[in-house]
Amino acid sequence: MRVKHKMKYGAAILATCMGLAVSTGAVAAKEAFKPLNDAEFEQAKSMYFQRCAGCHGVLRAGATGKSLEPQPNKAKKSKGTLKLGTKRLTKIITQGTEGGMNNFDDIFTAEEIDLLARYIQMEPPVPPEMPLSLMKERHKVYVDPKDYPTKPLHGRNWENFFVVIERDAGKIAVIDGDKHEIVDHIDTGYAVHVVKAAEHHKTQHTPKGEPAGRFWYTQGRDGKMTKIDLWQKPGNMLVAETQMAYDARDVAVSGDGKYVIGGGYWPPHFVILDAVTMEPLKVVSTRGINVDGEYVNEARVAAIYTTPNEPTFWVAVKELGQMWQVDYTDLDNLDINQVNSAKFLHDGFFDPTGRYFQIAANASNKMVIVDSKTGKLEAMIDTDKKPHPGPGANWNDDTCGPVGGTTHLGVGKVTVWGNDPKGHKDQAWKICYELDTDGAGVFIRTHPTSQYVWADQTKHPEPLIQQSVKVFDKKTRKVVKTIQVTKEEGKAAVHMEFNADGSEVWVSVWNRADASNPTGEIVVYDAKTLEEKKRIKGLTTPTGKFNVYNRVNHVT
Repeated sequence: MRVKHKMKYGAAILATCMGLAVSTGAVAAKEAFKPLNDAEFEQAKSMYFQRCAGCHGVLRAGATGKSLEPQPNKAKKSKGTLKLGTKRLTKIITQGTEGGMNNFDDIFTAEEIDLLARYIQMEPPVPPEMPLSLMKERHKVYVDPKDYPTKPLHGRNWENFFVVIERDAGKIAVIDGDKHEIVDHIDTGYAVHVVKAAEHHKTQHTPKGEPAGRFWYTQGRDGKMTKIDLWQKPGNMLVAETQMAYDARDVAVSGDGKYVIGGGYWPPHFVILDAVTMEPLKVVSTRGINVDGEYVNEARVAAIYTTPNEPTFWVAVKELGQMWQVDYTDLDNLDINQVNSAKFLHDGFFDPTGRYFQIAANASNKMVIVDSKTGKLEAMIDTDKKPHPGPGANWNDDTCGPVGGTTHLGVGKVTVWGNDPKGHKDQAWKICYELDTDGAGVFIRTHPTSQYVWADQTKHPEPLIQQSVKVFDKKTRKVVKTIQVTKEEGKAAVHMEFNADGSEVWVSVWNRADASNPTGEIVVYDAKTLEEKKRIKGLTTPTGKFNVYNRVNHVT
């Protein structure tokens, strides 16, 4: 079955990206290049945006993934797609690579793969900009804040809800963690990447006094940001939305609950909005000079996190190799501290104290550590290929003390480093140990009550490997079990999340084969015995899932 691609606001970037130029002069004589007609070009452009632009860039300059520019580029070690040719590109797209790129033969048909292989040999179209005025036009309020309920209307334990991304359906599912029941499916932006709420740190409540964790904010790949109220009845949980970019990735809520910030891949900027009304307030471009002294037009915002102990956001500007610490106390005179580190910053997490932010510069093969108190680079840790911790994992090791860990997009390995410079100075920001897995992964998770750490293997092209997860013991540092989450064709195991008390681990089964058919599911495991307890069915391409209590209380 082929995927039925669904896009709403993301279509704007596709409809307005015109003006292509075909580079045919450099085509190798052994393989004649066959240009796309207008209809084929539009179809391939949509496919590229949905599945490729996140890693390779809208302008195909490369980042986490390699450059896909038509002409060779020695600085980027790129042969150029024209030189590779349609046959070679088709094989790569079809089969994937062990370096972290998934196979696409169960997502695209052979005809679609051919279109995509030819499309990336043509000059990339340049998308339009998005001014604040357009964002305000696309701001919608569905429930006036004055009409918000004063107590939960559904009678459920909402603090143990899981907010689950249904990627290709353009939805968020809310699941009752106590009863293992789907509460609601909420229409959001296309391919939501991240869902976040305010966390419990210095500020415990939103401006109106509601407990943190009630309101959640999503960020779709189409730039559509939505606000969800978990106290509302099912069918009425979406309360506001704004489109703040054409292509976007991350979102965060300020510590005082006043602001929400969204980061754009295109246009490359971040936007600060009123967290109550979702009205866009401030736009800041992230184009600039990277750590190598070169100007970068497509300098994308990869990750945004709220600093637990400071009134600031950390904004990771991917291609610049800079972490921006943005003080949100005065929007009219925004104070931004730019911290140089390493290029291709992607995603990360705080240490247990909330002082140090640990983020992967994945294509530079480094974990970057920044100090939120001093606003300076603390350390850079050399790792194996393309570290990717997702929301990350912190735990205590008998030898190294407090540690953090990451999986890798480019190799089957978990890397663990010390992250306690105060109590374990000799171990801090040094690799404690490495553990081999069967394949490249995307996420790693644990819980303070658990003796185990879980790591997925989603990026390996072999089906049985990408359908399994590794569980290793914190004390022995050895894999205790490989869990075969599924063996169904066209499905993959991805992303783990514990429930509120740490007694269960939830793993997503992503139904890659047909996004229109809700055959995805979440498998619930006993956190101690590692045995399967339940399968929650009726989900479409479930990926990340976020437990309200754990995320609000910064449990990693």
